[in-house]
Amino acid sequence: MRRIGPDTLLPARRSIVTLTTADGLRLAGELALPADREPSATVVLLHPNPLGGGSMDTHLIRKAAARLPALAGLATFRFNTRGTASESGASEGEHGDGVTERADVRAALDFVADLPAPWLAAWSFGTDLALMHGCDPRVRGAVLMAPTLRRSSPEHLAAWAAAGKPVRCLVPEFDDYLRPPAARERFAAVPQAEVIEFTGAKHLFVGYAEEALDSLVELVAPEVELPLPRHW
Repeated sequence: MRRIGPDTLLPARRSIVTLTTADGLRLAGELALPADREPSATVVLLHPNPLGGGSMDTHLIRKAAARLPALAGLATFRFNTRGTASESGASEGEHGDGVTERADVRAALDFVADLPAPWLAAWSFGTDLALMHGCDPRVRGAVLMAPTLRRSSPEHLAAWAAAGKPVRCLVPEFDDYLRPPAARERFAAVPQAEVIEFTGAKHLFVGYAEEALDSLVELVAPEVELPLPRHW
């Protein structure tokens, strides 16, 4: 056995995917399925702001796709939003500050429509995309890692409240944008939302990736034993 490290890529059936949005853009993506079984649920991963270096290869997104198919039996789908380029591929178009990315989220949900139990797992800028554009009848719920609430509005929160879908917010104690006390106050508009404080963590979750993935799996696949294995 060996320790699962930052660059460990566990076994999965991986496919390079090209999404086409309703406005005609081609987006780079990757689907990862468990190597030895059918997935119990599907996680659509939404990355941080590309203007700050975020992409489908940012560490939490990459680690989720690298580990969860093998460790939790989940399908993962990650992709670069419009105007985003990384080592896994470049997507056409220009960054839309969360507005035109509505078509990107819709294309991703269309792509996973035939996979079981789609959930959103979003980080930073991606949490605004989830709140703004992800309250779709097909979506089971959302895990919001370091939510910023910089672009989403009270109307978006009200839509999630009305839908009653589970929302779990992983909020770093020392976040740059939204810290736990403010998160509890603002997410009070969504009665079913959980705010979980990550003591000692900062916005980038450096050193807290394993705990973040455990919390994600606890909600999405409660049948999986936790904590997830740290060795393979």
